[in-house]
Amino acid sequence: MSALTHFNADGQAHMVDVGDKADTHRRAIASGVIRMQPDTFALVQSGSHKKGDVLGIARVAAIMASKHTSTLIPLCHPLALSHVDVEFQLDAAASAITCQVTAETVGKTGVEMEALTAVQIGLLTIYDMCKAVDRGMVIGEVRLLEKQGGKSGLWRAE
Repeated sequence: MSALTHFNADGQAHMVDVGDKADTHRRAIASGVIRMQPDTFALVQSGSHKKGDVLGIARVAAIMASKHTSTLIPLCHPLALSHVDVEFQLDAAASAITCQVTAETVGKTGVEMEALTAVQIGLLTIYDMCKAVDRGMVIGEVRLLEKQGGKSGLWRAE
């Protein structure tokens, strides 16, 4: 296992120097799930929630969050994202919604944190919009599914 890169030799936090790294196409895919009561799920699925299009608003929130990752996570590099895609899969049997985000850039460092941040904020937005009818929603299983680009190449979750 390699060392934690966000600490210098003295154990102090620092931003990793990526200045000598080559610009490469980088892509990350992350996902997470929110589970809710069946009646809440039906509101979201039908688009009849009084606050409007829950998934449309959550999609925009996720994209916006991906662009603000470096302001939220202290040692993250600001990135010029070239593409962010947000997809929702609805599972009526489980009353669950999966959010999957693909983030891309051409640069010196990866976009894993941008994809993971977008997933979290997309799911939190669903929670926020539905909490008046269901405070027991559960967000979980947020994880990186795939990353590619850079020196380490392709990585996929098992």
